[in-house]
Amino acid sequence: MENGWGRRTAAVQAGTMRSGWGETAEAIFLTQGFVYASAAEAEARFAADDPEGFIYARYGNPTVAMFEDRIAALEGAEAGFATASGMAAVTAALMCDLRQGDRVVASRALFGSCLWVLTELLPRFGVQTVLVDGTDLDAWKAALEGGARAVFLETVSNPMLEVIDLAAVARLAHGAGARVIVDNVFATPVFQRALDLGADVVVYSATKHIDGQGRCLGGVVLGARDFVKGPLQGFLKHTGAAMSPFNAWVLLKGLETLDLRVRAQAATAAEIAAALRGHPGLARLIWPGAPDHPQARIVAEQTTGAGTILTLDLRGGKPAAFGFLDALRIVRISNNLGDAKSLATHPATTTHQRIGAAARVHLGIGDGVVRLSVGLEDAADLIADIGRALDSAASP
Repeated sequence: MENGWGRRTAAVQAGTMRSGWGETAEAIFLTQGFVYASAAEAEARFAADDPEGFIYARYGNPTVAMFEDRIAALEGAEAGFATASGMAAVTAALMCDLRQGDRVVASRALFGSCLWVLTELLPRFGVQTVLVDGTDLDAWKAALEGGARAVFLETVSNPMLEVIDLAAVARLAHGAGARVIVDNVFATPVFQRALDLGADVVVYSATKHIDGQGRCLGGVVLGARDFVKGPLQGFLKHTGAAMSPFNAWVLLKGLETLDLRVRAQAATAAEIAAALRGHPGLARLIWPGAPDHPQARIVAEQTTGAGTILTLDLRGGKPAAFGFLDALRIVRISNNLGDAKSLATHPATTTHQRIGAAARVHLGIGDGVVRLSVGLEDAADLIADIGRALDSAASP
């Protein structure tokens, strides 16, 4: 990490560039293009693979570069490239180095849009996708015996909170010659250093915890310099999924408080999990920090915290889930997560609606499942709100 700094220091200081005015807050460079002192300077900058200076905002921008450098320092990555959204980051990380005839092995438990990219988009270009149960190492081993160009997984799955043994999967993937690309949104850079566990590329939807206040979209791909400045940069420069300089500035401000916010939210999630355990309206309560979580050992060994998301499985299916959601007063219904405000969604009818009923059954996403993103409100207020809504949903 830069200058041997701790992670909170890096989240506040790393990558800062100041103009001649010496501003304290990072400057927002709302410019599409840049001017050159001479025609020869323009020629030289365009001729360089990695030019000193900027050319066009689709290629790079000083404010965006500060965000890229800061999140890379926080993640322990050599380089990063920021994108317009988290899905732009996922798509670019996969497509930038895949060719017809390549093979991708991925965990089946993924966000709906990620599944679409893997199972609908990539096959159009002659790329084969094989889906496996992410927690089954034997399934990974069998699928990788035929070799693969890439492996893709969510380190903590959305919404059922399965935790992947990243170190073991990475060893299997590297043995098969595959690049390991992980979506680390639920674990966050606060609680997991995926690169240290064997990941080659880490993707974040900065829309979530990094912004943390529901203001703007953004994504970032992090990894080795030769990958980021090579195939990834080429793909994104020419396909145009560039991050807005204003959004980059918002996300820089988000990084400053990321560690404090996520730790506070996770602490509240732990209190809620403890308070709700055994509630008669719940068939299941899933939280990675719970001692009865199926991957509790992996959580203890490969993360430093259990995250900000709870999954509630209500008895009574969809009517109970909808009754619960409609009875909430502090927690709001929204498909976003990682916000300062607590949010809840019904995955079967929103984020995972289009994957189909059979796929949802296979993933355990029943009609009673509600995903709860814990915010920064007082824990006691949230416990009271959620408990009252559960009681209301369970009433005849």
